[in-house]
Amino acid sequence: MADRPDLVATAFEAQRDRLRAVAYRVLGSHADAEDVVQEAWLRLARQDAAAIDNLAGWLTTVVGRISLDVLRSRHTHPEASYGDRLPELVVTADDAPEPAEHVALADSVGLALLVVLDSLSPSERLAFVLHDMFAVPFHEIGQILGKSADATKMIASRARRKVRSTAPPTAAGREQRAVVEAFRAAAFGGDFAALLRVLDPEVRLTVATPGGVIVTLGATEVAAGAQLFAGAVAQQRAVLVNGLPGYVSWRTDGSLLSVISFTVTDNRITAIAIVSDPAELASLHLPDPPEYPVS
Repeated sequence: MADRPDLVATAFEAQRDRLRAVAYRVLGSHADAEDVVQEAWLRLARQDAAAIDNLAGWLTTVVGRISLDVLRSRHTHPEASYGDRLPELVVTADDAPEPAEHVALADSVGLALLVVLDSLSPSERLAFVLHDMFAVPFHEIGQILGKSADATKMIASRARRKVRSTAPPTAAGREQRAVVEAFRAAAFGGDFAALLRVLDPEVRLTVATPGGVIVTLGATEVAAGAQLFAGAVAQQRAVLVNGLPGYVSWRTDGSLLSVISFTVTDNRITAIAIVSDPAELASLHLPDPPEYPVS
């Protein structure tokens, strides 16, 4: 049939966003997810599409297998862990008075969950993401893993327990933003005691700089750094960073200073992630600065 290649391409494009979402949840990298989806398309192009009964299921299986290979390669040749790097960021403006509607994204793509998923084995991560996030049946996941449905169910259950025991419960959107705003006010107001009140005693600060990632632990150290950082900020705009409340900051000369995000647990900030590396900042799609200076 002369137009079959066009029909296959159209069918694939209809699945692309979902496949990209699957690959991103499994891999935590937009670039890797794009590569996986492109490889899935190349494999489909080499197949007789007419012989595929369930194209969506076939593509999910292929994306799962390719993603699993990437995960296993990472574990065999680890370049870095999330202790030494930050997940890729999606930054959107958060100027609405009710950010709670948007912050719900944090449960599925937030920094905290990506960190937890990175601690799972490749099989656990794949089983958890495919079943719990995309409702892929266990027998289909088992075909990817080379396991029975029952064995796959046990793997997913083990992963689920790890996620639940490790991932901190997040506050509602407006409560998150209120805590973050209190932190911001204390930092710019030079109120060290107020900073300590909103920071968890074991708060973790991760900063991606041109020279690498710097990790600081503890409320006292993080509060001291926050006061110094505030002095360099001329403008800020509230944003959502992978669904978490945060800010984009600019210097007096209008140049980008950083993107910062916060994880809030039980009304205290438990983690702060900052990107100040100019190369990484240049790769992000960021909102424009506000027309008013920071206050």
